[in-house]
Amino acid sequence: MRLTIAKKIAATITAVVMLSIGTMAWITSQNLKRGFISYLGEIEQQDLRKLSRLLAETYQRDGNFDRFYHDRENLQELLDQLHPLPPDNSKASDTPVASGEESISPASVRQRRRATPPDLMGFTQRLSLVDARGTAIIGPKEAADALDGSRQNIVVGQQVVGSLRLAPLQNISNTSGLDFVRIQIQQTIWLAAGLILMALILSIYLARHLLRPLGSLHKVAKRIAKGQFQARAVVLNQDELGELSKDINSMARSLQENEVQRRQMLADISHELRTPLTVILGEVEALIDGVRKSSPEAMASLHAEVIHLNKLVDDVRQLTLADAGDLRYEFARIDIIALVRAVIQRYTLRLQKAQLTMQIDFPTELAFVRADAGRITQVISNLLENSIRYTDSPGTLRCTITTSRNFVDITMEDSAPGVPPHAHALLFDRLYRVDLARSRAHGGSGLGLSICKALLSAHDGEISAMPSSLGGLAMVIRLPLIK
Repeated sequence: MRLTIAKKIAATITAVVMLSIGTMAWITSQNLKRGFISYLGEIEQQDLRKLSRLLAETYQRDGNFDRFYHDRENLQELLDQLHPLPPDNSKASDTPVASGEESISPASVRQRRRATPPDLMGFTQRLSLVDARGTAIIGPKEAADALDGSRQNIVVGQQVVGSLRLAPLQNISNTSGLDFVRIQIQQTIWLAAGLILMALILSIYLARHLLRPLGSLHKVAKRIAKGQFQARAVVLNQDELGELSKDINSMARSLQENEVQRRQMLADISHELRTPLTVILGEVEALIDGVRKSSPEAMASLHAEVIHLNKLVDDVRQLTLADAGDLRYEFARIDIIALVRAVIQRYTLRLQKAQLTMQIDFPTELAFVRADAGRITQVISNLLENSIRYTDSPGTLRCTITTSRNFVDITMEDSAPGVPPHAHALLFDRLYRVDLARSRAHGGSGLGLSICKALLSAHDGEISAMPSSLGGLAMVIRLPLIK
C-alpha cells in the first residue's frame, strides 16, 4: 500500500493521540485504584478509632478484656455498633436492661446482625486486639506484629491498656468497591476508545484539508514540466502551502519570461547573423560571377564583415558563459581610480581622431575594490567604445569618480545625441538598440551592455543608465569598496 502524506499525517496524529490517551487512561485507572484504597483506608481508620473508644468503655466497665479472648462474637457486637441502624420503635424490645450496660436488646442485636452487610472489606479478619503486654487476644499474631498496618491505642484515663492492629488493605478484590472501580475503569477505557476514534476521524479530515492544495500544485508542476509555463496554482490558504503556491507561481512566471526572452534572443541572434552572412554571401557570389573584380577593397569589405560576425559570436559566447557562471575571474585588491585612468589614457588617440574632448574628475585619495582587473577594464573599454561610436563630433566625454563610505561610483557621460527616457532601462537587454542614434550601422552587436551588467553582477556591483547633463547618456557603475 502506498503511504501518501495524508495517510502519514493521519497515522502520526492518531498514534500520538492513542499514546497520550492510553497513558492518561492507564495512569487514571492506577490513581483510581490507589485513591480508592486510600479512601477505604481512611474509613477504616475512623472505624478503628470508634472501636477503640468502645473497647475503652468495655475495659473501664469490666477491668479487662477477658470476654474477648478468642471469641469474636463479643467483638462483633461492638463492630455492629460502628454503623448503627436507624431506630425502629415498632420493633423495639420492652425488656429493660441493666444500668450502665449498652441499651441494646438481644432482639435488636439479632436484627442488626441480619441487616449488617457482609464484611467484604475483610475488616474483621484483618483486625487484631492486643493487650498491654503485647499478647494477641483476637486475631493472628502475624497480623498483630505487622509493621505496615494501622495501630490504634486503647486508652483508659492516661493508661494504655491495649491496642488495635489492622493489617493493611492490599487490594480491593475482596471489597464492596470492586464493582465501582471496575465500572470506573471500563468507563475510562470506553471514553479513551471514543476519543481515539474521534481523533482518527478528525486527523483524516485535517490531513485531507491541509493537503488539498497539493493536488493543485501537483497538476501545475506537471504542466510546467511539459513546458506550459502559463500554468498557475490557486492560492487557497495563507499558510506554508499558500506560500509554496505563490513561489511556484513566481517560478512559472520567471520561466515564462525566460522562455519569451530565449525565443526573442534566438530570433534576434538569427537576424544579426543573417545580416553579415548575407553581405559575405553577396560579395563572394559577385566575385565568383565576375560582377565584381577581386581587389583589396573587396577583400577589406569581406574582412570587415567577418570581423563583425566574429565579434557577435564572441559576445554571445561571453554572455552565455556569464549566465552559466563559467567565466573565470581573478579577483585581487586593486585601485579602481588608477585602473580607470590607465584605460582612458589608452583611448587618447581614438578620442582625438573622433574630435571628442575627455574631461575627468577623480578624487585624490585611493579607492580599493576587490575585482578582476581584466574584466573591469573590459567594462570601461566597452563604455568608452559606445561613447566614441555614438557621440556626434565634435563632442565631449566626461568621467567622474566619487566615493562614499562603502561604495565607489564611476560615471561615464557623453554629449548628444541622447536616448529617450523610456529606453534607459532597456539598454541592458540583449540585442536591444535604440533606433536612429544607436543603430546597427555603427557596427555594434547589441550585447555589450548586457555583458557589462553580467560582469559587474559577478563583482557585487551594478550599472544603470540616465540622462547626462552634457546632453547625451550617463552610465553609472557602482562597486563596493574594501579597506
